[in-house]
Amino acid sequence: MAIDLGTSNTKVYVKDQGVILCEPSIVAIQKGVNKVLAVGSEAKRMLGRTPADIVAIKPMKDGVISDFEVTEDMLRYFILKGHTRRTFVRPRIIVCVPSGITEVEKRAVKDTASHAGAREVYLVEEPMAAAIGSGLPVGEATGSMVVDIGGGTTEVAVISLGGIVCSKSLRVGGNGMDEAIIQYLKRKYNFLVGEHTAEDIKLKIGSAFPLEEELTLQVNGRNLVTGGLPKMLTITSQEIREAISGAVGLIIEAVRSTLEQTPPELAADIVDRGIIVVGGGALLRGMDKLLAHETNLPVSLTEDPISTTVLGTGTILEELDVLRGLTLSERRGI
Repeated sequence: MAIDLGTSNTKVYVKDQGVILCEPSIVAIQKGVNKVLAVGSEAKRMLGRTPADIVAIKPMKDGVISDFEVTEDMLRYFILKGHTRRTFVRPRIIVCVPSGITEVEKRAVKDTASHAGAREVYLVEEPMAAAIGSGLPVGEATGSMVVDIGGGTTEVAVISLGGIVCSKSLRVGGNGMDEAIIQYLKRKYNFLVGEHTAEDIKLKIGSAFPLEEELTLQVNGRNLVTGGLPKMLTITSQEIREAISGAVGLIIEAVRSTLEQTPPELAADIVDRGIIVVGGGALLRGMDKLLAHETNLPVSLTEDPISTTVLGTGTILEELDVLRGLTLSERRGI
């Protein structure tokens, strides 16, 4: 079983079956007794709508585990849901992790997966999994550049000969953009919206690059001037672009910084092959155009940016004996 344990969504790949599950990384817990009431999509529907004795928790923050017990419950749920055999056998699991996490954070992922029911746990860096999922020739002596924009992290890496030559890992992603939208509307209009609404705004009218035809959207929220009474506000795609420009700018800077560190021979390969963008953040309107404009390099999206990383992790799982050297467990003795 291959798992992309993301800040926003967790995706599960089962050998010989493909991607069988993609659900939000959210768990609903009953306070006091710590009873798990819902996981995934059902728990997400509860965000901002729960009574006092129920809390919806996001146990992943910035690509790493922030709540071990809840993450363990969530993983156990996904493992059981992905297991099709009548008699449960502890599966071998590969989990993809950000390239910038510490040894302690890696150990936490392995321990949590083991406690959740895994027999063996291997770790693979997200940029490597994304590159394999994109069909890039990672084992060859040519440079490939991947930008993986997730919910909590952005991974930028240049890969050659089965290894990461240079990389940058940012604790910035789609969730940071959502928070920026919340703060922008609060600051400019004294208008308060929740996380779910901010994400909806980003998906419907958010953009990284000027659109041919700018969009508008009516949003429901609370007017802080009148003590929090309900209000409807019309906002534009230009405003949302301005709101998320800080987070987008950090991603662009990370790409530039990684390109500056890239050896000349590999840089020449990237000029020919271009940059591959994956992850949910790749679907932000104009993200590929902005990257191309800022780097003067060809930029392309994979067919399914959201599933690319878990598909790459699944490929490693299917050919573990051949690709075992790509896992951190074997390569770094974790």
